[in-house]
Amino acid sequence: MCPWTGFESAPPVRRRTSSASLTAVRESLHRLVARSLGIAFCFALVAALSAPAVARAENTWAPLTRRLVADGFDAAAMEALFARPELRFDPQIMARKMNVLLEIKLSAGQPKAEEPELYWGYLNPVLLYQARSFLQEQRATLREVRSRYDVPGEILVALLLVETKLGRNVGSRSALVTLASMALAGDFSLVEPYIEQKELEPKMAQWLRQRTAQKGAWAYRELKALLAYAKSGKLDPLSIPGSVYGAIGLCQFMPTNALRYGLDMDGDGRVDLFSPSDALLSIACFLKANGWAANLSRQQQMTVLYRYNHSLPYTRTILAVADRLREPD
Repeated sequence: MCPWTGFESAPPVRRRTSSASLTAVRESLHRLVARSLGIAFCFALVAALSAPAVARAENTWAPLTRRLVADGFDAAAMEALFARPELRFDPQIMARKMNVLLEIKLSAGQPKAEEPELYWGYLNPVLLYQARSFLQEQRATLREVRSRYDVPGEILVALLLVETKLGRNVGSRSALVTLASMALAGDFSLVEPYIEQKELEPKMAQWLRQRTAQKGAWAYRELKALLAYAKSGKLDPLSIPGSVYGAIGLCQFMPTNALRYGLDMDGDGRVDLFSPSDALLSIACFLKANGWAANLSRQQQMTVLYRYNHSLPYTRTILAVADRLREPD
């Protein structure tokens, strides 16, 4: 019995083999060996290429997680968070911003397009109707907010309309991915391949490096604030949507402002800037802290609103929408 098959072995049969048959066998063997070596080489090549790629993917966030841990964040929590597959580094987030800033810098001294008086699109009847409906729905909240901070409900609703269309447009990307990518990309070498202007004078190239580092430092501060905000609200940091700059909520606060001015209006024990009542109270707190008071002149109101968003057309739009909301239906 053949020990590895369990079948009786037959007596050997001797056959005469022609030279042509031997040649064909040799060629078949050569092809089989070559194919086997080729497959083995492919597997070895894939393994060689894949291992560094996996290592690079795992280590991409390492400089950032080390900084966060050094600043007091839990090491295990940060490692688990930044190991999640949906949290991928995107150098283009910083590169797009730096390309815009570089273009502005290079075009300094050239004629600029004239700013609009205000953003007329927010005064269309459909949006104003929606804003009036929102005003009615939140009337009790707005009355309480005004008693605390002197900010009229029409101003607050106008701000929410312009910022997020009353919560319908709070951003489609993860604020964490945006801020973490920008924080890591403070290292200019990660951004440089995506800069559109390839030949810059040394002075301009140095300015770009410094500006990128500054933006990275800013994003790192906002990232830490976002993580703290998520923890205080028992939220998954990756679940918080944000703008292209990482602003969050109906009021589009940067996370540092969310920590500084965010308030709980609905009494659920946490600040939720995606809740209309919390967002309205938080906006009023910001405006009050930045100079809002009863009986301000229109110019003084514009000065305060300008601190919310440094744009004159923006401030004029807020006041124009508020004026419309005060008019009778």
